[in-house]
Order: sequence, then C-alpha cells, then structure tokens
Amino acid sequence: MAFAQNKVDDVRMQRDIEVAENILGTLIKQQFGKRQFFPMEVQGSYLPGYGVTFRVPSELLGNMFFITPDAPFEPVEPVAPVRSSGSGRTKSYSYSYSNSEAKAAQLAGGAYKKRSKNVNKSDRDSVRTSSNEKIMEAAKNFIADYGDLLTQLPPNERIVITNKTDNNLRMVWVGDFDRGQKRSLLSVEGNKADINQFRQGKITRDQLLGKLKVISAETDDDLQPDLELMSSILNKLYSRDLSKTFYTEDDISYERLKDFGVIYYVQVYSSDQVGNDLWNLPTLRLEEVDSPTRNKKVKEMYPQFEKEIMEDMLEYGRTLKSLKPDESLMLNITLTRCPGCAIPSSLELSVKNSVLQDYSSGKITKETALTKIIMKKGADQ
Repeated sequence: MAFAQNKVDDVRMQRDIEVAENILGTLIKQQFGKRQFFPMEVQGSYLPGYGVTFRVPSELLGNMFFITPDAPFEPVEPVAPVRSSGSGRTKSYSYSYSNSEAKAAQLAGGAYKKRSKNVNKSDRDSVRTSSNEKIMEAAKNFIADYGDLLTQLPPNERIVITNKTDNNLRMVWVGDFDRGQKRSLLSVEGNKADINQFRQGKITRDQLLGKLKVISAETDDDLQPDLELMSSILNKLYSRDLSKTFYTEDDISYERLKDFGVIYYVQVYSSDQVGNDLWNLPTLRLEEVDSPTRNKKVKEMYPQFEKEIMEDMLEYGRTLKSLKPDESLMLNITLTRCPGCAIPSSLELSVKNSVLQDYSSGKITKETALTKIIMKKGADQ
C-alpha cells in the first residue's frame, strides 16, 4: 500500500474528513456511555503542509448539565457563547437540548447536580475534568484506530483534535451560571507517519500512543502584571502611529493556561475603507487609494510584518517573568482581509520561555532564537 502521494485529491480528502467527523463524534459519545445524549458537532478541516484539524466543543460538556438521577431535568436558560473576532462586533449563538438528551447526561459520570443559583464549584470542576478526560481518551483512540482512514494525508502531516476555535476566534461563555468558571485547552496531535508505522506492524499501539502530543491546560485568572505589560507593549507596537505595517485597534486579550503558557489574541488591520473603492492605509500614510493598489500594498507589507512580529516576540517576550522555562508564549493572529493576495488568513507563533531566557542571557543569538519559533500559517486568502 502506498502512503505517500504527490498530490492530494481534494474531493477524496473532504469525503474522508466527513466520515472521520462522524467516527470521532461517535467515539466521544460512547465515552459517556450513551450514544445520543447531546449534540456533538465535530468540524474537520485540512490545511496543506500542516494536516487535518478536528475541532470539538468540549466546553459544552462541563457547563451545560448539572442534574442528579433523582431530580427532574431543569433546562438551562440560554447560556450563549460569544465569538469575539477582535473587530468590536460579536455574534451570539444559543444552544438548546431536549429533555431526553439532557437526562442521558446523567450517565456522564454521576457527579451532575440539579441546576441552582449555588452550584457547587468543586462539582463543576469535577464534571469538567471528567468530561475532558473522556474526550482526550476518545481522541487518542481515534488517531490510533481510525487515523489511517484519512487516506489522502501525506506522511509528513498530522492529525490534530482540539477545542481551540477556528480562525483564532475565542469562545467565551457568559451568564450567571458560568460566571467565574475556568476554561480548558485540549489538544491531541499525532503524525501520519507514526500511524502508518503502526499499521505496518513496525511499532505497537502503545508506542504510537506514546508518540502523541497531548495538551490539557486550564485557564489561570490570577492577575499577573507581566502578562498585562506584554499586552500593553503589543498594543503600542502595533498602534496606528507606531507600526509601519499592520495595526491593531482593539485591546489585545490573553489567556494564561496553567502549565502551558500564555496565548495572546491579536487582530490586525491594514486599511480603512472610505468609499466604494477607496482606502486609507494609515501606517503607510496613504489616502484614498483604489482596491488594486490597496491589495498590492497589503501583500508587500505582510513579509515585513511577519519578520517584525517574530523579532518582537523575542525582544519583549523576555519581560514575561511569571512563565516557567518549559511554558510557551503564543500569539494567535488574525490577519487583515485581502482576498486574492495569497497571504495567510491567520498566523500562530509559539516559542518556549527557555528560548526567551537563553536569548536574554546571551546564550544564543537572535538568529538561533528565531529558528526556534514555531510558526503555523492559516489558509491563504
């Protein structure tokens, strides 16, 4: 059987992804002991050169159901997640569940309680932890037992299952019921080459599972001045008056993840539309240019922005004193829209704090440190 291929069959890839979505959703439901106890929408996408990412709404599990076997189901009032795109606009999505679906949630571990104004925090944490563990187990089993069904995936690419939202959009739960509850970051990643070796009998299943990269981290809401300072620095560096490329107009938010690091969410822009086909580019001091000129300038600015943001991670990331050496500084960047410009729609940068410390102390050069920044680019626009 040939695993490598020179070109991906897009139609076959999409079909494989849709089948895999169904399988992964089923495996997750089975972990909770009931086939249809809540809606489980798994969304898969393929990024050439990177791999297939499956996104699961894991936070639904710990937040929505607090019932006991001897208590009648009390529907949760609309608790809407707000997707913040960094543009100042929000969209709300509400979820509803039938009594039969919610009652079956009793099988998810026995720690659920009837919803009340004073739901015990330890019970919520216990439910969330149990739910996350079940999802992680299902994800690992999926990669090991069904990862080879993604027949078009090249050996050098990966399968990722995560609860991170797409296009760097943050999912934030609002409402009294959820106030103060921490969120979790889950991610399980496996290489197609390792899956191929397992299928060929070259490694055991346990060896394959041992090669998976697993992240399970919880948000830490304790105020840490150095994290606030880094947000302020980035806001200033990429303000309209200081940046020479893209700029940000919104406060840069962040999440501190226990034993993982800190993620900053950045939305950058390139221009203001001032007419049907007229644009101002404030960082270039250009006014009322047409769309072709605007797009040309945006395309020219991107390489410089990429270079500068990586250098800024090194220079100013050294101010993060609260990170442990093995924790990471991450920037999740949603880039300015520019259809047809062949620039990424998003950019994810990650560097270990140990690298920042080594660079700060002079143990490694800037050139060496830059090579240690992990970059993931979103699909081209």
